[in-house]
Amino acid sequence: MNIAREANISGKPITEPRKRPVRMLRWFIIVGLALVLLVGALVGFEAFRSRMIKQFFAGNKPPPVAVTIAEAKSEVIPNLLTAVGDLAAVHQVNVTSDVSGRITEILFQAGANVKSGTPLLQLFDGPEQADLASFKAQATMAQLSLDRARQLAARQFGAQVTVDQAQSAFDQANAGIARMQAVISQKLVRAPFDGELGVRKVEVGQYLTAGTQIVSLTDLSELYANFTITEKDSGNLKVGQVVRIKVDAYPGRTFEGKITTIEPQISADTRNIRVQATIANPERILKPGMFATTTVVLPDKPPVITIPETAVDYTLYGDSVYLISEKKEDDGKTSLTTTRSFVQTGNRIEGRAEILKGLKPGDRVVAVGQLKLQSGSAVTISTDPAPPIPAQPPRY
Repeated sequence: MNIAREANISGKPITEPRKRPVRMLRWFIIVGLALVLLVGALVGFEAFRSRMIKQFFAGNKPPPVAVTIAEAKSEVIPNLLTAVGDLAAVHQVNVTSDVSGRITEILFQAGANVKSGTPLLQLFDGPEQADLASFKAQATMAQLSLDRARQLAARQFGAQVTVDQAQSAFDQANAGIARMQAVISQKLVRAPFDGELGVRKVEVGQYLTAGTQIVSLTDLSELYANFTITEKDSGNLKVGQVVRIKVDAYPGRTFEGKITTIEPQISADTRNIRVQATIANPERILKPGMFATTTVVLPDKPPVITIPETAVDYTLYGDSVYLISEKKEDDGKTSLTTTRSFVQTGNRIEGRAEILKGLKPGDRVVAVGQLKLQSGSAVTISTDPAPPIPAQPPRY
């Protein structure tokens, strides 16, 4: 049988490859063009969006920040030397008895103010009073014997040795009186100086041994302020310089005195020198033992540039301030902008900071409101008053 002649069978060989239809090629071209258009649209939209965001932020400037400004000044600041110390009484003692004995009477009230010589306590002195009476009787008899011996000796009826013996007996009797009076005076304890008594520590009937504390006595009219300074600062101190004292019990108050003693030797252990100032205490409000912050007023230094301490931004990278500068806009108006400027600071006294480098007199800086600022920020001057400086308490 001839295969080529069969019905419905092509005469082409079976192994001949088929051609790709034109329709499928056209489909791939259309899909590729669609992808290119989609990618181009996405890229264009992203570029358009970025450009619009830039335009929005470029035209959307934040409003100016309201700040309080201050002007750098050239002024003479106090030259102060600060140290810590404590207060001590000029006159303070624990009243004791020189002799032992039983307490028969307490003559003071705890906390009372007494004068020098005021009787405070009486010990039993009966035997001493009896001995005193005996010596007085002996002195009287010795006086009579001495007068009689002198009269006889004057008339040549008595020997001089009799007069001498009578004189000796009279002197011995007077010496006994003086000794008994001294012992009796020891039995009566008196205040050694004017002052204020403390808490009573004895009772009537108690046997008091010599040296036992009866009560404390303190003169509060004047106090010592004892403090130490370093060897480096010792050359700046002189007797008579003013010292200002502050204590925790009376915040905001300052008490003044003068240096009265400077220790001539420097401690070999600490390299510090001990200084003592005398403080008048007419109100009797300062007490011995109080912790005190002392400030010595030294001679003034040359004028320096100062600004409020709140204007300085203290960081690990350095101290800086925000300088105020004027800038003219396109419409002719003047606006204020800030520029961060690093400075070198010195001492800080009564709420003001000393500027050693970085500012000149007349420069305006931001005193309050730095937290919202950065270099180039627009600012306006606040009409609110500046807050009080914490470092400068009210004076009384």
